[in-house]
Amino acid sequence: MIRTRFFGVAATLAVVGAAVVLACSDSTSPTAQIRYGATLPFAQGTARSFVELDPSGTPTAIGIAMTEGGLSGLPATSSTPSPTALMVSLPLPAEASGTGFDHAELGWNPLGHEPPQLYGKPHFDAHFYMVSQATQMAILPNDPQFAAKAANFPAADLVPATYVPPPGVPAASAIPQMGVHWTSIGAPELNGQPFTSTFIFGSWDGQFIFVEPMVTKAYLETHPNATTNIPQPARWNSAGRYPTTYTVAYDAAAKEYRFVLGGLTKRP
Repeated sequence: MIRTRFFGVAATLAVVGAAVVLACSDSTSPTAQIRYGATLPFAQGTARSFVELDPSGTPTAIGIAMTEGGLSGLPATSSTPSPTALMVSLPLPAEASGTGFDHAELGWNPLGHEPPQLYGKPHFDAHFYMVSQATQMAILPNDPQFAAKAANFPAADLVPATYVPPPGVPAASAIPQMGVHWTSIGAPELNGQPFTSTFIFGSWDGQFIFVEPMVTKAYLETHPNATTNIPQPARWNSAGRYPTTYTVAYDAAAKEYRFVLGGLTKRP
């Protein structure tokens, strides 16, 4: 699956400076707090990362919030070979440091991507990386070990239940500056239902380095509020707090769309 995306440095809006950390009152529970990262332009709106904390300051969720303007003025085409026409890299707030995640990215694919029968609809990718941006950007075909690293799949106990890699030679489906995308055989779009949102795990050189909700523009326009359980591996790459659910929601008060990794659970 997903064979033609290429996210060059020119396709990424670089983040300059440290994250801006702000308190917010639009929490999902009366006693929780939300801290935000830097606010960056996205289409005719803005995007920012966030972490939700319980009263003791423990992270319970991380996510990306995109304002309503993020659905307006989006590019209609992209530059071959990348189907991604717009991307922004988002630093996570300092309070997310214990989660196991390093940074996030929000991307827009106006024509979807391969395989078109599954993911050919215009959609957003919300990536949450467990490695540094420098490590992510170094995943390039000119690396002499590119093919070997793509084929170096994580150990069986790191693989989430129901998840499989794309068929064929791993290097052929590995996405530069991202990695190899794994999908769940239980995903609705693989079982006769239309693609609205789905959840991807991404691997590189023996470990999973990102997770990714993919959500269609049409689905966001329905103002959803849906939470889905994430199949879990026996263990994660390293100690941290990792998600057990993902939520796609519209916050009417804030006029924002939210891509949320929730139920963060401490894993050794």
